[in-house]
Amino acid sequence: MAKKIKTTNPRILIVTPEITYLPAGMGNMAQRMSAKAGGLADVSASLVSALFNLGADVHVAMPNYRKIFQGDVFNLHEKELKKYHEVLPEAHIHLAEDRIFYYRDRVYSSHADEAMRIAMVFQREVINHIVPKARPDLIHCNDWMTALIPAMAKRRGIKSLFTVHNIHTHQVSLSQAEETGIDAAEFWMNLYFSKNPGGYDHARSGVPVDLLSSGIFASHFINTVSPRFLWEIVEGWHPVVPWSVREEIRNKYHAGCASGILNAPDASYNPKTDDSLVRNFTHKDFWDAKRENKIAFQQELGLDVNADAPLFFWPSRLDPVQKGPQLVTDILVKTVSDYWDKGLQLAVVANGPHEVFFKDIIRDYNLGNRVAIVDFNERLSRLGYAASDFMLMPSLFEPCGLPQMTAPLYGSLPVVHGTGGLYDTVHPMDVLNATGNGFRFDNYDSNALRWGIDSAMEFFALPYEVKEPQIRRVIKESAKEFSHEEVARRYIEIYEQMLARPLVEQEAGEDLKGLTAPNDSFLPSS
Repeated sequence: MAKKIKTTNPRILIVTPEITYLPAGMGNMAQRMSAKAGGLADVSASLVSALFNLGADVHVAMPNYRKIFQGDVFNLHEKELKKYHEVLPEAHIHLAEDRIFYYRDRVYSSHADEAMRIAMVFQREVINHIVPKARPDLIHCNDWMTALIPAMAKRRGIKSLFTVHNIHTHQVSLSQAEETGIDAAEFWMNLYFSKNPGGYDHARSGVPVDLLSSGIFASHFINTVSPRFLWEIVEGWHPVVPWSVREEIRNKYHAGCASGILNAPDASYNPKTDDSLVRNFTHKDFWDAKRENKIAFQQELGLDVNADAPLFFWPSRLDPVQKGPQLVTDILVKTVSDYWDKGLQLAVVANGPHEVFFKDIIRDYNLGNRVAIVDFNERLSRLGYAASDFMLMPSLFEPCGLPQMTAPLYGSLPVVHGTGGLYDTVHPMDVLNATGNGFRFDNYDSNALRWGIDSAMEFFALPYEVKEPQIRRVIKESAKEFSHEEVARRYIEIYEQMLARPLVEQEAGEDLKGLTAPNDSFLPSS
């Protein structure tokens, strides 16, 4: 019989401004605490759930979004309101309390000053109240909204992991931080300033703090949300990455304190259970179901109704700075014309600055029956994944990306530019060897995109008995590869490396829930 390793479970505090769900056992109102703006909410939820189910001592710090959690708090029954304010003594959910959170109807503000104040107040509550109460061994912070916390943690001897979800940073003065109640004098020496401060008084009055760079600089370990994007930053790709952010990521990388961990799509993206579909399916019965979904989608968008037409789908925001929609409009008319007899169609379910160009092309060339663009709609976007044969994502850069992982779950093969998370998750389709899940091009230009579309059309022209097994394989493999369980396993492995001990008691000689070391061997050498 294996010998028990006796150890005290280390306490993990995950600090996040958003989360999709919490395990019921974590607190009396856990199932009602859902506030989501993006992929961070899904990753946080899956990680907390995995740790909790594992038996780890996991705690969560998040703002108390009363209105988001409960709806209209003014209309709550007295008993419900009383229950809402009661917190179980052993609850592992720590809510940051301030009126700035209570009556919001969305997580983030579109106004820069308000967004900064929300971030400062959240961190004040974590630093002044939640950390002293939770007494964590390790704090996991996320993006610039939590970037002061690693500096505090370093000063107090607490290890911290900082996850870089995006490369955007913001600046704040020490005086601004202190006006919200944060005693930055305690840890100012662990912050990253926009220029060298002559001392605390000089820093406080005239040298802004770079928040994202501070989180990276002060933390013990960092991760980006894809291995390839980490490598690209270190190698000097993408001028859009701020110099300070790049340099601090490089320092962590060369010190062996950086890794890349891919996100995963929300678990609700499942063609077997997705109620946005006209007909649900699995990898076993997808063929006819996708045709039915295609017909319904074509009818709703005003496209020619033809289940045999190759349908390309664009689900990302139409942002020409990052997402590359201009590559599509550059070749759209010629591509549709070249494949006119094949019935090629393009459906765009998205908004953004570039949408006007799609609308102009549709109007000027009378392509309404072959090209459609509609405002983003969650239901219609989900139906688009199920209806389409291919998904377009020619991003200039991509820290992670989710559509290219979502599409294969629904049997829609991605056509992508090989950068960041797109490079990590889309592998060239090889029919002969039954490998790959899409079509990846290396150069960021419209000719390379056209090559990717042509490659997709070559696959589309293959006979049913060749195509069907490949798409079936892709759906099945994607469900396993792009899962939050895999994401959680990677984070847990980093926690254990940082703490140099397991998160829970285990039998000697046994791996913790099958955890294995991360494999970044496919990264290009530097």
